[in-house]
Amino acid sequence: MLKKLFGFDERVTTVRTEVMAGITTFLTMAYILAVNPNILSTTGMDKGALFTTTVLASAVTTLLMAFYAKLPFGLAPGMGLNAFFAYTVCLGLGYSWQFALTAVLIEGLIFILLTVTNLREKIVDCLPMTLKHAISAGIGLFIAFLGLQNAGIIVKNDATLVGLGNITTGPALLGIIGLVLTSVLLVKRVKGALLIGILLTTVLGIPLGITHFSGVVSTPPSIEPIFCQFEWHNIFTKEMVVVVFTFLFVDLFDTIGTLVGVTTKAGMVTKDGKIPHLKQAFMVDAIGTTMGAALGTSTVTTFVESAAGVGEGGRSGLTAFVTAVCFLLALFLAPFFLAVPGAATAPVLILVGLMMISSVKKIDFSDYSEAIPAFLCIVFMPMAYSISDGIVLGLMSYVLVNLISGKYKKLTLGMYILAILFSFKFLM
Repeated sequence: MLKKLFGFDERVTTVRTEVMAGITTFLTMAYILAVNPNILSTTGMDKGALFTTTVLASAVTTLLMAFYAKLPFGLAPGMGLNAFFAYTVCLGLGYSWQFALTAVLIEGLIFILLTVTNLREKIVDCLPMTLKHAISAGIGLFIAFLGLQNAGIIVKNDATLVGLGNITTGPALLGIIGLVLTSVLLVKRVKGALLIGILLTTVLGIPLGITHFSGVVSTPPSIEPIFCQFEWHNIFTKEMVVVVFTFLFVDLFDTIGTLVGVTTKAGMVTKDGKIPHLKQAFMVDAIGTTMGAALGTSTVTTFVESAAGVGEGGRSGLTAFVTAVCFLLALFLAPFFLAVPGAATAPVLILVGLMMISSVKKIDFSDYSEAIPAFLCIVFMPMAYSISDGIVLGLMSYVLVNLISGKYKKLTLGMYILAILFSFKFLM
């Protein structure tokens, strides 16, 4: 039964191993229950409703991953994508969060069509292995940068664009303390180090006047304020087309980057660079994005922290099933998660960035035709504050550098096509 439901193979794993792996994955992902409401509520969305929606979107899509794709990965509203939703589309471009949710819904439906036609798999296959490693590392830097900003450790500086904030007081000090505590837990290899780090930092924020508790257990807040809140009258506007295209572009390569990063870090990529059950995983991601928009959250995607569960021995959908059950149990802890300040989640973002950047070790820096495009891909993600820009510039430079230097045999037709299409991003 377990084999039929989850792809469980008793020759390579055990039920106990899968259960422990699922719990480990949840413990490393659980910070999203505090971080996602913090980020999206900056747009004016109801924070309590966002918590419930984050739990439901994470649980349901992770269950789909367990039963349909049969892979040991957890899903939740993606880091970077939620930041793009809040800080770029809403706060930067000035659109309402209802407008942004409508754009997410449309791009989710489009992604379902792209998955059915295998186009997303073909795009993944077109990316050279060097850039796959670089994407994971670049996303790591981007997420770490977000964490440093959220805690006020890195702040705006008119002379140098960014600079070090006042780390001797307030949220920045709490973030530094939390970073040290969580780092020690990781060094000691404590299970659930990231979640424990959030808990300790949150408690330490009470005497500093940063954390304000109103309880721990309660019935889940209603999602009514954000459920199916779409702006249908804006579907055919030029503004919607631009935002949907941007979401498509960012989501496409964020998802590819995260999924490639997770499987690469977990050692699940085959020798010829293929990812098992990739189409099913993409379909779960596409359905999750569509459903998440209806529930009232940004794009749902596979989490790199799933590699923690794989590292514990998780190899089937049973791991994902256990993770989903843990999410549902967390549904009744809304007051606690909503009381967690941004300074308490910032250390986790910084350390997750560390976990993702480790794939940079697999890049051949002795070969400049590989190293230069990889470096550009990595550095442009945090510097341009855009994951998609990093991927675009990385692939375009890979094609140009190798073509002009006479190493065109390394290039495929798909790489040329993608490079040409990418150039339109800067021409539109």
